[in-house]
This record gives sequence, C-alpha cells and structure tokens, in this order.
Amino acid sequence: MNNYLNRAIDWLCLFLFLILISFPIFQILGRYISFFSIPASQEIVQHMTLWIGFIGAVIAARSNKLLSVVREPVFDSSTKVNWPKFFVHVFSLSIVFVLSISYLKMIQIGFQYPDYIAPYIPTWFAQAIIPVGLILIWYQMIMTSSTDLKYRVLLAVISIIPTIILYFWQFPLANPLLLWAKVLFAISLVAFGLPIFILLASLSIFFFLSEPSDWATNYDLISTISDSAYRIVVSPTLAAIPIFTLAGYILAESNISERLIRFFKASLGWLPGSTVLIVVLLCAFFTALTGGSGVTILALGAILYPILIHDGYSKQFSLGIITTAGSLGLLFPPSLPAIIYSVTAGINPLELFKQALIPAIFLMSIMFFYGLYKRPKSKTVEIFVFKDAFETAKIAKWEIAIPLLIILSLFSGFATLVESAALLVLYVLTVELYIFKDISFKNLPKIIIDCSTLVGGVLIILGFAMGFTGYLVDAQIPLKILNFVQSTISSKIIFLLALNILLLIVGCLMDVFSAIIVVVPLIAPLATYFGIDPFHLAIIFIANLELGYITPPVGMNLYLSSYRFEKDMPTIYSATLPFFFIRLIGVILITYIPLFFY
Repeated sequence: MNNYLNRAIDWLCLFLFLILISFPIFQILGRYISFFSIPASQEIVQHMTLWIGFIGAVIAARSNKLLSVVREPVFDSSTKVNWPKFFVHVFSLSIVFVLSISYLKMIQIGFQYPDYIAPYIPTWFAQAIIPVGLILIWYQMIMTSSTDLKYRVLLAVISIIPTIILYFWQFPLANPLLLWAKVLFAISLVAFGLPIFILLASLSIFFFLSEPSDWATNYDLISTISDSAYRIVVSPTLAAIPIFTLAGYILAESNISERLIRFFKASLGWLPGSTVLIVVLLCAFFTALTGGSGVTILALGAILYPILIHDGYSKQFSLGIITTAGSLGLLFPPSLPAIIYSVTAGINPLELFKQALIPAIFLMSIMFFYGLYKRPKSKTVEIFVFKDAFETAKIAKWEIAIPLLIILSLFSGFATLVESAALLVLYVLTVELYIFKDISFKNLPKIIIDCSTLVGGVLIILGFAMGFTGYLVDAQIPLKILNFVQSTISSKIIFLLALNILLLIVGCLMDVFSAIIVVVPLIAPLATYFGIDPFHLAIIFIANLELGYITPPVGMNLYLSSYRFEKDMPTIYSATLPFFFIRLIGVILITYIPLFFY
C-alpha cells in the first residue's frame, strides 16, 4: 500500500508542475496572439504553489529531507532509536497532527460559506491540501521513524494524545512557567534534529495558547497558524520559486557547467586571475537560479576544484573560494530569497533587482580581486585565440543567453515574474532535451521530484514562519522593539552596526527563507524610523544572509562543502576564513555607503 501511495504522490507532483509551468505560458500567448485564455489562471497557479509546497513537504518527509540544523536525518529507520530521538519523533508527530486537525475548522467554514478561486473550483477544495498534506507528513514521519511496527504504533498513539487534551483543556499554557518550559524544550530538540518548520509551528502554538480568549477555542487560534501558511504561499509572486528552482535543477543535471567553462576559458583565459573570475561568475549564476540551496557547491564543486588546482592555486584557496562563492548571486535575478523578501516587505521585486545590481557586482568583484592577488606567480599567460573563443561561444550560445532571457523578460514588461520563470523552464527544457540532449524525458520525473523535495522543505518553513510572525504582530512585538530601540539608540550609524551584527547571527542560526519571514517584520519599522530606504534595507539584509552561509561555526555552506569535498570542519574553517573577512568588508561598505552604489 505504501508503494501505491508514494507513486500517487509522485504523479500528483508531476501534474502540479505541469499546470504551474503551462498556465503562465498560456497567459502570455493569450495576451499577445489572441490565444484562448484560461479563466482565473493566475489564481489557479497561486493555489498550485500551495499544493506543490505541501506535496513537496510530504516527499521531503518521505526522503528524510525536511530541513533541520543537523546533518544526519532524525527520521531514519536504519539507525537505532535513543531517548533524544524518541522525543523528537513524538514532539514532531504531535505538532503535525494538532495542526492537521485544527485546519479542518477552516475547511468546515469553507463549506458553510462557499467561495471560488475559479469556475467550479471552491476555495475549500484548494485549502484541503493543508490538512491532507499534514496528515501525509505525519504518516511518512511514522513510516521513516523505525522498521519496528510496535514502535510506529506507539508513536502514532502518543502523538494523538495532545490533540485530545487540547480539545478538553482550554489554554493550557496560560501558566508562564509551563509555557517557557515548553519553549525551551522545543528549542533544545533542534540540536537533535527537530525539523525547522516543526519548531516554528510549535512556538506559534505555544504562544497563541498562552493568552486566554473569550471568543476563540484552542483550535480556533491554532487554525490561524495554518491559515497564515495558506495566505503567504498563495501570494502572486511566490509561484516563481518552484518554477525557477526547477530550471536550476534541470541545468544542474545537464553539462552546462562544462560548456560554460570551456567558453570562459577560451574568451577570458588571457586575463590575469581568469580562473577565479570563471569560478565567481559560474557560482553566482547557479546560486541566483537555485536560491543558495547548496546546489551550486554540489553541482560545480567536482568540476571547478580540479581546474583551480591545475592552474596552480593551492588546495586551501580552491576549497575556500568554491565554498564562499557558493553563496554569491542572491542579489541577482531571479534570486528566490530576493523574491521572498519582496513579498514579505511589500516591495516591488523587479525594482529590488534593479537597485541590487551594482552591489551584487561589487561583492563579486571583491572576491575576484582577492583571487587576483592570490594568483600563482608562475602561471603562464594563455594567448587569446579568437577562433577558439568563437567556437566555444557557438556551442554555449544557448546557455549564455539565459541571463539575457531572464533580464529582458523581467524588465521589458513582456512577462510577469511567474511568467518569466515559466518561459525559462520552457527554454531550458528545449535546449537540454532537443539541442544538447544532455537529459531525456525519462530523467525529468526524478529531476522534478528532487526539485519538489527542496521546494516543499522551503515553502512549509515559510508558511509556518508566517504563523509565528502573525503571533509577533498580534503581540505588538515589533512596536515594543521599536520603542526600545528609540529609547536606547539615537544614531543611524549605531543602528546599522547593530543590524549587521544581528543579521550575521541570524544568518548563522536560521536558513535564509525562515529568517526573512520572521525577522523582516521586526526590523522594517526600525529601518523606517531611522530613514533607511526599503530597497537599501533589502540589500543589506540579503547580503548579510549571504555572509551567514559561510560564517563559522554553523554556516550551511560550510557543512555542504565538508560533505562534498570530504574534508573535516577545521579544514573548511581555515580555508574560508580569509574570504569571510573579505565579504564582511564588502557588506559593511554596502551598509554604510549606499549612495556610492545607487
């Protein structure tokens, strides 16, 4: 039965991506060549993003790839169960089951007061994926927790008990002592592999249930957490995330890196430090497409590392630049963190990309100039041969055009952000399937499933981070922080320094997506008070989080590099530390001299 369920989930995932990509293409065709139009096409695409988010999270749970701060998955039936692992299992399953049951109330309201996202498609049907998806995540967590049937049954029974208790015991956490004991317990479980979205959802539940209400029950308040997830995931621009990510995954499976390296070597090889320039350009390109998910290091590391060694760079330098360049590019279109920031802060993503162009180039440039300074003294200078450059350009021309396609479609007004993403996927599929034939149709389902695993892991974090943010707003935490800062900090310069330190810590401890959702609503009012431009704040924020990926001891890219190159963490730290300080200087300059860049 489990195999049939997994196969059905995979097929549903493929169908959802088909809709997500094809409908925006139909929108463009209908706008420009009087093609037939699909009623409520945009609303359907937005809700397909919701479905992909939860179905992708189900696949991530099935594959033990729900994002956490530890490298080894805690829901792994091949390892022995110990007490910390048992507590993580019970806690995770209890939270997911409570959430799934609570959202049934919203579905019931949808039945009573029907609304429609499109003809014949009621809103409750689109929202039903939330409780169904959560139940499937609950089931997959049980199945991957152990091979022992008795242990699975025990987990299932124990995880249902909190749901029953919350039905009869209203506002059990009104006692501050019990509340903070629960909060500290949840935070402590993070060190043992508690998924990030479970932590955010549990904190939301705990704090909402700590304040008794005359008009709402436990489940009324808990349902608002999942409803926040619904509202953020169906925002108009968020559909670009799974589509752009799919384009990045398709490119990562092709031989694009080899073709681009040959082109760059032939055309730029005569420049001093050209190898470093190639590394920086390629890493920024891939990171912009994959959202800093680590795909850049995993996909390019095996190719770029030998090239740097061959050109005379030390192993330590080569390791350091690939690891740190793997987080470059988050300010270039179509960066997923930049899109999410725009949605959260309510600013125009296209304007953000325009404003961020020069700072992004500046951060790339300082990496290149440091590499130029460290270049091998004995390296022979290659002679530029126009014929070689022309021939490699002819071969790679289809992929060289990708950045131009993104920029022109975005900034010319030809297509919206989501439509540009769909165009890019169509273009990449055409190039890789028919022109270069690097991949075949039989490879596509696996690529799409792998992509949905990342997308689901990210979007479910976004959704439940938004629930936690909802509590912070209800409790007027941003206003309290603003009042505190106003009374303690009077200088804009001091505020920016404190902001840099805070964001650096946040970048170490949180993934970029949940950091944006949780932290942006807190700091945006402060920035407005000190007269900081919203786009400048966005650039500071994203540049700091780029730096967070490589900040010792827990930057995500450090662990990925250790895994990819099979090096211990002290080796990774020593290799990346010089680049960390170079990037830190760049972030400080971007923070304090905005007029120099705009």
